Amino acid sequence: MKRSLLWWSAVLAAGLLSAMTFPGQTAGLSVFTDPLIAELDIDRTAISLSYLVGTLIGASAQPLVGRALDRWDARAVIMCIGAGFALILFLISFVTETLGLTVGFIGVRMAGQGALSLAATTAVARAVTERRGLALGISAAIGSAGISLAPIVLERLISAVGVHAAWRWEALAVLLLVLPAAMLVKSAHRREAPGTVPVAATGWTRAQARRTGMFWVICAATSSTSMLSTALVFHQIAVLGDQGLSPLEAAANFLPQTVTALLSTLLVGALIDRTNPRIWLVASMAFLAASMLFIPLAAPGVMAILYGLLLGCAQGSQRGMEAASMVRYFGVLHIGSIRGLSVSLSLAASAFGPYALAFGAELAGGFVLPIMVLSVIPLAVLVAGLLVKDPRDPEDAPKARAGA
Repeated sequence: MKRSLLWWSAVLAAGLLSAMTFPGQTAGLSVFTDPLIAELDIDRTAISLSYLVGTLIGASAQPLVGRALDRWDARAVIMCIGAGFALILFLISFVTETLGLTVGFIGVRMAGQGALSLAATTAVARAVTERRGLALGISAAIGSAGISLAPIVLERLISAVGVHAAWRWEALAVLLLVLPAAMLVKSAHRREAPGTVPVAATGWTRAQARRTGMFWVICAATSSTSMLSTALVFHQIAVLGDQGLSPLEAAANFLPQTVTALLSTLLVGALIDRTNPRIWLVASMAFLAASMLFIPLAAPGVMAILYGLLLGCAQGSQRGMEAASMVRYFGVLHIGSIRGLSVSLSLAASAFGPYALAFGAELAGGFVLPIMVLSVIPLAVLVAGLLVKDPRDPEDAPKARAGA
């Protein structure tokens, strides 16, 4: 009973933390895009460039966050991230020009999309030793639900109180929910004698992981999903508008994306402990390519819903695959540092998505052609995923020395 309680406390805490990254996620920021364009009197390419610069700089901090998670107590790190995230959201509410918006994007992408997300998954990966893939899948599904439903709530909030007050309400929500969730993460950790390392704490160093092809293919898969799904979500109203959907219908397409993201995350999490993670890496790339190639068919009604289902499968299967795959291949001892590099690359890739799609749409006079061209990326990663060799089992990696 006690072990079950600790298992669920770790999972639910990580799920809540993942959900509370929504102010820094593309879905949470996408609702602010058009109001900011109107309020700051800038065009879509300019705000996409601001987002690109902010995300790139924000990504650079993630390896440091990963090392902090390897060195210090997860609760302390998460509480620091949560307090910093809330402060950043409060400060961005005073933005009145593009430079300030770019600085704000640096902060929310660094703390929300990057640091808090990395801390949540790393904490549950360490706290849970049984059915780890399922635990990561459930926590990711909870996070996905919160992130995917956030635009619906935020759209109403912005309509009621405006952009600036909405950011302040987000800051308050982060303070009220992230700090208590951090306490649950602490309760899920096993107590060890001072100066010792748990027997289960084996794994590769980041340098060792970097020398394997599988590490880079996993990074390529997560970065591709991050870049391309970010582009599609950031410009979703405009992309689906070109296909004949009204703004309300385009916004409602987040719902089928949410449904399949949840289901696929849970399915992959439940199965990845007993199957080769490569299967789910390839599947996530297949779904992503299929969703992009389906865009020309995404007319109002059933076809648009099918597009949303495919994109949700791509996002959900990637979330269920990434952290569990890293742990399966490389162990948990240095998982913070290893995933810190992976998250940094993924976050940096997401910076280019909205700008690349906006720039391509300007050149082509529409979104369909640039999306077709960009679909080559997940297809290439899919092929690499089929060809790359598995690294040796994590159990073969050296155990940590006491006090290391």
